[in-house]
Amino acid sequence: MTPQTLRILGTRGVPAAHGGFETFAEHLALYLVERGWRVIVYCQEDGSGPVFEDTWRGVERVRMPVDAPGPKGTILFDWQATRHAAKHRDLCLTLGYNTAVFCALLRLKGVPNLINMDGIEWSRAKWGGVAKTWFWMNDWAGCWLGNHLVADHPEIKQHLSSRVNPDKVTTIAYGADPLHDMPTAPVHGLGLEPGRYLTLVARPEPENSILEVVQGFSREPRGVTLTVLGNYSADNAYHRAVKASASAEVKFVGAIYDKPTVQSLRFHSMAYVHGHQVGGTNPSLVEALGAGNAVIAHDNRFNRWVAGPQAGYFSGADGFAATLEAVLKDPVRLAAMQQASRSRFEECFTWNHILAQYEQLLLQWLPAVRDAGAREQKRAS
Repeated sequence: MTPQTLRILGTRGVPAAHGGFETFAEHLALYLVERGWRVIVYCQEDGSGPVFEDTWRGVERVRMPVDAPGPKGTILFDWQATRHAAKHRDLCLTLGYNTAVFCALLRLKGVPNLINMDGIEWSRAKWGGVAKTWFWMNDWAGCWLGNHLVADHPEIKQHLSSRVNPDKVTTIAYGADPLHDMPTAPVHGLGLEPGRYLTLVARPEPENSILEVVQGFSREPRGVTLTVLGNYSADNAYHRAVKASASAEVKFVGAIYDKPTVQSLRFHSMAYVHGHQVGGTNPSLVEALGAGNAVIAHDNRFNRWVAGPQAGYFSGADGFAATLEAVLKDPVRLAAMQQASRSRFEECFTWNHILAQYEQLLLQWLPAVRDAGAREQKRAS
C-alpha cells in the first residue's frame, strides 16, 4: 500500500537551522513520518552542482544547490523546488507566500497545494517600495493559487478572508517545546542572575519597539537586568540609538544561536518583553509562554490573542515604563502572569496539539491527490 505522501516547500530545509518555518517543518515532518507518512522536504544548499537526495531520520530530502546569495538565491531555490514538485502527484504544503506566484505551476499541473500564508509581510516598515510591491503581489497570488490556505492567527484569517472565501482558510497556530528544569550555567556564564532579569529577543528594527522598551526601562534604576539578544551594529543609526538610550542595567549579549543557551535564558527569566507591532502568532512569543515567562507585550490584536488577558501590555516608552513598574512592584501579579503563560501554552500551543491539526487538514486533501492522478491517467489512456 502506498503511504500517504506530503512534499514540503518554502523553507531552507531540515534539520532546522534558520528560523521558525524550518523548525515547524522539522517537527511536522518527523511527526508525520512517525505516523506512517512519506514526507519529502526540499532543502536549499549553498554552492553549485546537481540535485541530490538523501534521508534524515526517515524524512526524504531533495537537496538543491544554489549558487546565488540572499533573496536571489531563495527565489531561485523556490522556483527549482516548485518545478520538481510539479512533476509528481503528491500533496504539497508551501510554507510562506514570498514566491507564491510560482505556485501557478502546481495549479496548472493539477497538484493540490496548501499554503501557510505567514504574516502580512508587505505591511512591515522595514521594506522599501520594490519589496513591498513584491510581497503584496505574492500575498494576492497565494490567496488565488493555493487550493487551501492556513493562517497562524485569527487576525491573519480575517485579512485573508477579505480576499477569498473564509471557508478556504483554516486557522492553525504555531507550536513550541515546554521548558522544565533548564541548567543555570549558561545564565551565569553571561553574568546574569536567574530570576533577576528580563529577556528581549527580536530583530533590532523599529517595528519591534526595542528603542521604546530600552528608553522606558532605563528611566530609573530597576534592580533587575534587561537582557537584549540580537546583533547591534555601530553602522546602523537605529542600533546606535537603542544602545545610546540604555542604562547600565541593560545588557546586550549579541545574537545567540545555541539553542540550549537560549532555552536556559528563557527558562530562568522573570519576564519576556515582546515589542512586535505586526505579525501573526510569533514563534518567540510562543516559546516564552512555553518557558513560563510572564509576558509584557506591545498592545495589539496579534499579541493579545497569543499571550492572553493576564499578560501585561504597553504602547510607547511611557507605557512600557508604567507596565514594568506595576509588575516589578507586585510579586503576586508576576507569579500569576507566569502561571497564566504556562496555562495558555498548554491550552493552545503544544506541538502535539498543533501538528495533529495539520494532519487532519492534510488528510482532507488526500482525495484531491487521488482525483488528480485519476484524471491524469484518463488523459493518458
